[in-house]
Amino acid sequence: MKVVATEKAPKALGPYSQGYVHGGILYSAGQIAINPEKDDVVAVTIEEQTEQVCKNLGEVLKAAGTDFDHVLKTTCFLADMADFAAFNEVYAKYFTSKPARSCVAVKTLPKGVLCEVELIAAVEE
Repeated sequence: MKVVATEKAPKALGPYSQGYVHGGILYSAGQIAINPEKDDVVAVTIEEQTEQVCKNLGEVLKAAGTDFDHVLKTTCFLADMADFAAFNEVYAKYFTSKPARSCVAVKTLPKGVLCEVELIAAVEE
């Protein structure tokens, strides 16, 4: 197994890694809208937060040696399902290959953010 770590995405908030690659598959931790340069959540709206989440995921994908076109599955967590349409508008700009996806509303997310996304992606070995 290979640990995936990059300074260009937020450091883990707890005892976990940004991701692992095993058997040609990347398993990412959930990413929230932490701006890695500020080490804090700067984005306010669902659109801004989704944009930051996708940028963070892009850096994890890059560190693992893959990209958005190789994402197989995502799991998306929203603090409010009323944000579903606005979330999808930003999400669709990044996940153009339309990977399989689950999207659920949850009671709360870390740091009070509006969304979190984790993914599974193929990695060329």
